[in-house]
Amino acid sequence: MSVNLTATVQSWVQENEAPEPLSDIALVKLTKEGETEAFSELARRHQQIVFNVSFRFMRDRALAEDMAQEAFLKAFRLLKGFRGDCSFSTWLYRVTCSVCLTELNRRKRRNEVELTPAHDSRNAIQPNDALDMPEHIRRCVSKLPERYATIITLYYLQGIAYEDIAQTMNIPMGTLKTWMFRARKQLKKIVEREVLNDGPA
Repeated sequence: MSVNLTATVQSWVQENEAPEPLSDIALVKLTKEGETEAFSELARRHQQIVFNVSFRFMRDRALAEDMAQEAFLKAFRLLKGFRGDCSFSTWLYRVTCSVCLTELNRRKRRNEVELTPAHDSRNAIQPNDALDMPEHIRRCVSKLPERYATIITLYYLQGIAYEDIAQTMNIPMGTLKTWMFRARKQLKKIVEREVLNDGPA
């Protein structure tokens, strides 16, 4: 009798026990099979980190919300290409960064990005006094190679930390530091040339 009672209790516990939440990989697999609710669960699970990343880039709540929504839409479109080489959260982080970078570059081309250093003044680029002139700097940054313009924009305009920039661009920290050194050197030369050309004849 006690054996039957134990079996009954165990059966009841198993039937009423809360199911283990599905892993991100399992939800990705279900999404690929057409279960859109699985992707909704992924979005709910990661919505805060996606917003936080977006806000770090955009520095505006409304823009960050727009970018977060766009990131999830892009992630849904690209999900068939996710092979599981990294965690879903890492992949989604990169998708979010890509969406934000694209928007920032678009705004930069339209001169919608203010060139005000987001870091403490001790970390700002200060090759000479010409860098206090936003219009000159904006024009000069746009003349840098794309990858250099990107890291200058992220670090000095958006206040993104080196570690996050390296992860966003999927490059080693040493490579980023080399690029930053070369970017600052090139920017200094461009600024000096631009200021000289704009000076009195």
